[in-house]
Amino acid sequence: MKTALPAQSNVVELGTHGTLASRACEALRRDIIRAQFAPGAKLLIRALCERYGVGSSPMREALNRLSRDGLVGRSDQRGFWVMPLDQEHLAELTRTRCWLNEVALRESIRRGREAWEESVVLAYHRLQRTPRYPDGHESQTYNPAWERAHRAFHSSLIAACESRWLIGFCEQLFDSADRYRYLSRVMSRARKVKRDEHRAIVDAVLARDADRAVALLNRHFDGTARLVHESNAIAAKRPAAGRRPITSRTRGRNGLNLSKESV
Repeated sequence: MKTALPAQSNVVELGTHGTLASRACEALRRDIIRAQFAPGAKLLIRALCERYGVGSSPMREALNRLSRDGLVGRSDQRGFWVMPLDQEHLAELTRTRCWLNEVALRESIRRGREAWEESVVLAYHRLQRTPRYPDGHESQTYNPAWERAHRAFHSSLIAACESRWLIGFCEQLFDSADRYRYLSRVMSRARKVKRDEHRAIVDAVLARDADRAVALLNRHFDGTARLVHESNAIAAKRPAAGRRPITSRTRGRNGLNLSKESV
């Protein structure tokens, strides 16, 4: 059966900034994080090239980059697949995220100057002013502007740690955590009671209370992980990977229709 042409929104456009491999990498990264591909699903080069409108060489480079970031698995025998998700991995991810963000946040509080404080406050206000959904009401469509504001807020907290390595690791863990958030079907209203968590973190940062800021941030991460766990969206143990290819026949089953969101 002939593979269907990719949706226009997925095609990597020419003439924009960056190499084809870089743009293909970011497009595939976004779709993996947003659960457009099922965890453990095999990624066929030909189908991906058609989906994103690029050649095999830049697509292979994109897959190799995402493999280094822990979003894609690879082997000489099985090729590439989306890394599986499970409760054990989520627990390990959350612990590591707490550890690294604690170091980064403490260093930012210690080293950050007034300009950094202002950037944290600005990022928080932008997040609060941005609706989670495009029409302001809960729907199956996520608001990309809110997603960017949410990420920018968390990035602002650790921006003054003066370690690009540490920031890079924290960003990588943010991507991995976002996969669970998108995959889960946590009721958004169950998370609304916790929306002031961001404000509490900002207040602790501005007060230069590192212990409280770290405790609040860790509680924020733990709370999201707990809601994902309670949603029963992922298996207790990691399933076998790379068994189901992404083709025109399976793409609809691998793409998930998510209607709920957690923070």
